[in-house]
Order: sequence, then C-alpha cells, then structure tokens
Amino acid sequence: MAMEWVRDFYSTTGEWWGAAEARITDRDHRRVDLLRRIAGDRSQRILELGCGYGATAAAMAQAGHTVTGVEISDRVAFAEQFVATAKPGRLSILQQDFYETTLPEPVDAVFYWNGFGVGTDSDQRRLLHRICTEWLRPDGIALIDIFNPFVWARWDGDDDSLEADPARGYRRDLSQHIEFSPVTCSATDTWWETGDPSRKISQTLRCYTPADLRLLLDGTGLRLDQLVVGDDMAGADHDFRSLLQDHYEYVAVLRPILSRPARGGSPATADADSL
Repeated sequence: MAMEWVRDFYSTTGEWWGAAEARITDRDHRRVDLLRRIAGDRSQRILELGCGYGATAAAMAQAGHTVTGVEISDRVAFAEQFVATAKPGRLSILQQDFYETTLPEPVDAVFYWNGFGVGTDSDQRRLLHRICTEWLRPDGIALIDIFNPFVWARWDGDDDSLEADPARGYRRDLSQHIEFSPVTCSATDTWWETGDPSRKISQTLRCYTPADLRLLLDGTGLRLDQLVVGDDMAGADHDFRSLLQDHYEYVAVLRPILSRPARGGSPATADADSL
C-alpha cells in the first residue's frame, strides 16, 4: 500500500518544479506514439496510475483516447489546466491512492510511468495482480516504466544540484544525493533546498532487471511480452546491451497470460515466458 512519504515527497517536489515541468513535452508525445505502435490507431480506454501533473494523460486525451489519471499527491492541482481544455469525457483526474481505485468497467490499457518500485515486492505484486484482475481487459496491455539497477548502481554516492531559473519556472536552488543498496537493489534519491540541508526528503525505488521482473510477475496473471529500451522495442529475450550503461529505466509491455479465445475454439493459455 502507499506510504505517507509518497504523498509528501511528490507534493513537495511538485511545488518545487511543477511550474516548469507541468506541460506536455516530446516525452509525452513519444508515449502516445508507443501506444500506437503496440495497439494500433483505435481509440483506447486508459487508466494511468501515478499520473503526476497529468501531461501524458492530456497528450493521450488529445490523441483521441479516453483517460482516467490517478495521483495521490498535490501535483494534481497542475492537471486542472489540462482537464479544463480537454474534450468533454476524454480526461478525468482523481486524487487518491490508486490501491483504492475502482473503475466502472475494465480498460484497454494501464500505464504507470516513472514510479513503479515504490514499496516492497509484495506491494508491487499486489498492484500487478489488481491491474490484471480488476482494471485490465483480458486482451489489454499494461505499459510500466521499470527502474534499471545497472545504471542506478553506477550513480551510488553521486551528488548533483539544480540551480534556480525563475524564467523557466525553477524558483529554488536544490541539491540531490543518490545512494544504491546492492542488498535490496533499491535506490534512495534525496533532495533538499540547498540553503536548508537540515530538511531533506527522499524517495526509495526498488529496481528490477528484466529477469527479476519475470520472477515478480509470477502469480500476478501477467506476462512480460516486450521491452522498450530507449527507441528500441523487441521481445523480452532480446539482448539489450544498452541497459548496462545508457538507460536508468525501461518500459515493460505486459499482457494477461490468458489470451483471447480463438474463433471457434477454446481459450488458450500463454506460457509466462512466451513472447
């Protein structure tokens, strides 16, 4: 289940840089294009978990999809600008813990961008099971950003800073420190206002290799179908060498294990490791 630090961390950082980042960018349009590459051009009903400022949800709605976004933090205040200008019925944003979210009917696609890994492995399995059994159609897809431990491990001990740039919406000088635990395979990402180092906030993110993700999926009803690493998309057994150096996250394309019944036949069961 969601932890209190989640709401506090994302609300505080949203206050820090929301004015700069609450806008639709090329990253959001790339996600729209990724959905088209995987699911085709037809309109989709989408649930986006942890939708943040609502920019990707808005880009999806502008592309003709019907989107429900769920966000626990105060970042949803920035999403009001997108809801106000969206075509009626295309975009709705809920401020709640998505572990408590219910939908009137299943959706075609579930997204979770740049947030999976909060909590324990049991929390992730619980979420994946809900995606499969409560939210997603049997022939639907889930697109989930997964944090890549190979890159986060290289960042262990790194410090960085973000200088104030009021013209761009960054109003405070901020500092960052990253630690990576080889025992728990998780990254701790700590931020603070540079002038006040006594008040630090952190997020802890569980990282998964594709092999670890397969193990995590066991028993959830979902299978790993494809990986998207940078601009490359291939089956999950493809040798993505770039994961060793270049990408701090990758997209997992997940599908329910039970496939659609063949015409005139009985339902077929796909092996969890098949592509």
